[in-house]
Amino acid sequence: MATAFATMMAMPAVPLAPHVTPVDDLVRLRAALGSGAPRILVKRDDLLSFGLGGNKVRKMQTVAAEARATGADTLITAGGLQSNHCRVTAATGAALGMHVVLVLSGEPPASPTANTRLDRLFGAEIRFVPSRAERVSTMAAVADELRAAGRHPFVVPIGASTPTGALGFARGVVELSAAGVRPDEIVHATSTGGTQAGLVAGCALVGLSARVIGVSADEPAPALQKIVAALIEGIADRLGARPETVGADRPIEVADDQVGDGYGVPTAASTEALELFARREGLLLDPVYTAKAAAGMLARIRSGEFTHGQTVLFWHTGGQVAFFQ
Repeated sequence: MATAFATMMAMPAVPLAPHVTPVDDLVRLRAALGSGAPRILVKRDDLLSFGLGGNKVRKMQTVAAEARATGADTLITAGGLQSNHCRVTAATGAALGMHVVLVLSGEPPASPTANTRLDRLFGAEIRFVPSRAERVSTMAAVADELRAAGRHPFVVPIGASTPTGALGFARGVVELSAAGVRPDEIVHATSTGGTQAGLVAGCALVGLSARVIGVSADEPAPALQKIVAALIEGIADRLGARPETVGADRPIEVADDQVGDGYGVPTAASTEALELFARREGLLLDPVYTAKAAAGMLARIRSGEFTHGQTVLFWHTGGQVAFFQ
């Protein structure tokens, strides 16, 4: 384990956000949930000091270093019109002097707002495709086009959810451990699996026994579990470690009970969670990811699954730009 940990920490990374994010104690939220509620902490990755923050920044620090090592001069990635990942990729290109091409699914907006507006501000070139199904093939076609023009593109998979990207997130668990925070439960929003794989691997590598629960924003639990498992296997290969060293023997817990009518569609529970966090703590969630994850956490507290003697950490993965669509 020590060798795998050292290998992870020695991985090249671009220091996009070199500052540690705080862990806050949500005292008023706990009080609102009654005497049986656990201690509730929040890891404020929404405050990561780059490109308006969020979990994609941790991933892009290692993925961008990987791209630079190949001699790339262009980053290509994809997402929805309001993709947080695309916003962070665009900002990364601006910071590193690299061209960025974003493949966004949906109709071109008459007036770009929120993340799409920021994509343009950061200087990204945007290609629109009608549906999600066309994004991967379009990225490949753009890469071929750029190679033919003498450029050196690097395709970043959606969400930067690769073993390298997940290891970038795993280093966030090292940050948590160094601060002496050892929760019993970690709850976060999951969609493309990289954040959850990073959390599981990070906990295994620092000896943290916390249960990691990913609350899905869109995908069914079995599909996400397979993705996370594959990423953890890839992390083991990347580190030259046994799979169990990076958490392959731990349960992969994905809750899809908060998806509702689908991606980006609020539910009554997610709206209540968003308002409760805002009105009790002055803490802003986002309506796509973290509000649903918070709803999942609240449901488990209210059902008694998380108990008074425990410490639950909510990993805030950002995304509040969605409020400005």
